[in-house]
Amino acid sequence: MSCTVCLCDTELSQEDKSILDEILAQHSLQESSLIPVLQETQGRLGYLPRPAMEYVAKALKVPFARVYGVASFYAQFHLQPRGKHIIRVCQGTACHVRGAKEVLKAFEDELGITAGNTTDDLEYTLEVVACIGACGLAPTIMIDDETYGRLTPRDVRKLLRQTKRAAQAQ
Repeated sequence: MSCTVCLCDTELSQEDKSILDEILAQHSLQESSLIPVLQETQGRLGYLPRPAMEYVAKALKVPFARVYGVASFYAQFHLQPRGKHIIRVCQGTACHVRGAKEVLKAFEDELGITAGNTTDDLEYTLEVVACIGACGLAPTIMIDDETYGRLTPRDVRKLLRQTKRAAQAQ
């Protein structure tokens, strides 16, 4: 990726314009529709690129700064492309005490990225979360919707291979 946060001046493709027009047609064109429109846009595009946010701003007749402010405030919105697989490494108290920091480091080393980033091939996004809610299994991670517990750094490579095999089988 060429930029850390995708706020570059790329053009919106005709396909993306069609998607946005379809989404906007289902909502009243006013500021109160902003969050649902952004949610649906991200759902269809995978993230919120600047050109899409500009298009939404114009359509809803709100300043781009307002759209960007909402998109950057809420954790549910993402301003850069995300991987096919989202890896969440718990750093809550129980996980931290039982070695989550080392597990996170093993993921960073294996994927070649730091937490909060996505691999260049858009295969994985690595995130740190405060709590997964499986403290009895600490340290825990989630890959997509699957939870894995009692991990060590040695388990990381095996989990990534397992995820790749499962994706290839689909």
